[in-house]
Amino acid sequence: MNPILIVLLVFGLLILLSSFFTVKQQTSIIVERFGKFHSIRQSGLQLKIPLIDRIAGRVNLKIQQLDVIIETKTKDNVFVKLKVSVQFMVVKETVYDAFYKLEFPHDQITSYVFDVVRAEVPKLKLDDVFERKDDIAIAVKRELNEAMTTYGYTIINTLVTDIDPDIQVKNAMNRINAADREKTVAEFEAEASRIRIVAKAQAEAESKKLQGQGIADQRREIARGLVESVDVLNKVGINSQEASALIVVTQHYDTLQAIGADTNSNLILLPNSPQAGSDMLNNMVASFSASNQVGEMMKKTERIKPKEIVKPQPPEETQEPNSEEV
Repeated sequence: MNPILIVLLVFGLLILLSSFFTVKQQTSIIVERFGKFHSIRQSGLQLKIPLIDRIAGRVNLKIQQLDVIIETKTKDNVFVKLKVSVQFMVVKETVYDAFYKLEFPHDQITSYVFDVVRAEVPKLKLDDVFERKDDIAIAVKRELNEAMTTYGYTIINTLVTDIDPDIQVKNAMNRINAADREKTVAEFEAEASRIRIVAKAQAEAESKKLQGQGIADQRREIARGLVESVDVLNKVGINSQEASALIVVTQHYDTLQAIGADTNSNLILLPNSPQAGSDMLNNMVASFSASNQVGEMMKKTERIKPKEIVKPQPPEETQEPNSEEV
């Protein structure tokens, strides 16, 4: 077989095979003929004319994300780094514009993000940047949509994913936050201490009140018992003075017995001789007798009232007759 024929057949077969190509899903291919735009091919098996048509490029129709890090200054002169994530895609109907009108879409998007962020952030203080990061993202998306739609791109979403101020400012903010929390803790602890003090004072006041009521009831019962004891002793021929002295002496010895029963007591009662009881009794009887005598004398002096002394008035002077009248 002629070798030339074999070469021609092989060459023709290669050319035939090169006329077929496949396009992946979510991808568009630009086909040019003699360097001029010819057609846009979508996913599947496609055919082109060998040596005449060529694949100029591929356009990704998936959603893409571009992260842009910007350093700018806030209104209160704090330098801060922001990370803005831009999610965008090429619309299938605008593949021609996306391929031919814009050569470097990432650079274009980055430039618009820088422009918008550096126009919005200097209007805000650092605290407001954290609070209004969504407003910044919305402003970036609005500006990008207006600019990139012309080039066949649509902006799906923009997110401010990170706000990183200077390390010294961050440490100062942490200290302020810690101090504020310590202040809150101190206020709560002071309030809890006040509540405990008030509750303790109220409890002590209630305890003192109940103790006072108990002491009053105790003394009232003691007085009632003393009255009954005196009445019993009077019935057996012991007068009130002797009965009172006897009761006091009995209580004295009861006190001595209570002191002796407590092993931990450091109390010393003076005088404490065996004759102290009888001396106390004699002294009390003598004092009662003396007080009765004084009382009787005071009653007698009150009954005798001194008579009022009537002073004699001087006689009236007689008026001498006038010589002229005589």
